Amino acid sequence: MSKTVTFSFKSTKYEGTESKETFTFENLGIAEDMDVKSIKVEIERIFQAWVWDKLNIS
Repeated sequence: MSKTVTFSFKSTKYEGTESKETFTFENLGIAEDMDVKSIKVEIERIFQAWVWDKLNIS
């Protein structure tokens, strides 16, 4: 079974501004055999990009 990660956020300032999505490591381009520290770094990088994309601040 593939490993998954769920990204979610909810604004405390703007009602209704929230999102939640689950991805497999394969979807994110993360190799399951990477060391734990590298996986954490990569997930954090991807999460930050995901949040910025969802907020779509202009």
